[in-house]
Amino acid sequence: MEIKPIKTKRDHQAALKLAEALWDAPDGSPEADRLDVLTLLIQDYEAKHFAIPDPDPIDFLLGVMEQRGLSRKELEPYIGSRARVAEVLNRLRPLTLDMIRRLSDGLGLPAEVLVRRYEVKKAA
Repeated sequence: MEIKPIKTKRDHQAALKLAEALWDAPDGSPEADRLDVLTLLIQDYEAKHFAIPDPDPIDFLLGVMEQRGLSRKELEPYIGSRARVAEVLNRLRPLTLDMIRRLSDGLGLPAEVLVRRYEVKKAA
């Protein structure tokens, strides 16, 4: 099995081409094993060179609301009163640890995204 680390763009392109050729390999075959190893190498290279940063917690929350068709009212069990939901979504108040836990548990959202720092507007 001649598989080597992916160090350059050319290596990456060659690895992608090889992975595509091996894609339909039968489970348990040497080709499938080769594809498994190659996929790990590709993932590692792409994580280092094409990393996508986690979104801002409020942008993430707004995106989830849009995707799932959630209203602000439906966030009240996780964030608090209607006014508190508005303050959080308008960036006037940060998410608290308890809010993050409730959002994570109740809506299945990744706490590691919600806990990231983000800018809160100063009160006028």
